[in-house]
Amino acid sequence: MVLVLTAATLFYVAYTDFNRFIIRNEPILLLAVLFLVYAVLSGRWTQLHWNIGFAALMSAIMVYYYSQKLMGGGDVKLLAVAFLWTGPLYALPFAVVFAVFACTYIVLVKLGWANAQRVNGRSRIPLAPSIAGALIVLFVLFVLFAAGLV
Repeated sequence: MVLVLTAATLFYVAYTDFNRFIIRNEPILLLAVLFLVYAVLSGRWTQLHWNIGFAALMSAIMVYYYSQKLMGGGDVKLLAVAFLWTGPLYALPFAVVFAVFACTYIVLVKLGWANAQRVNGRSRIPLAPSIAGALIVLFVLFVLFAAGLV
């Protein structure tokens, strides 16, 4: 149930970013709280310190890209929560799926089939749909792994 609520929140964040190019703080906080609930309910609380440390490390790295105006603040916050969910163990599969979704989105923008925002002569794409899609794929893997199907 926690993963379903998390996926619904991710859909909301992706939809909002896709349409308005903004990611609000409240859903980010909800995603963090949902992770804590999930960690307790699933028994992953024993690895909680690794997930928090990894999310903090990745956030520190992303702040550099934010300072260079290569990422928006909402994207940094959402990715920080995404890395909280993945931890170091699932970061690579998440990153691969995220890269595939983001590249696909860029191709769709080039074809004129998706939104891009022009700021100071540069195109900005909403990253939340790609982040949300990659996390939801990861959740499906969690469920399959828990069921012994992977």
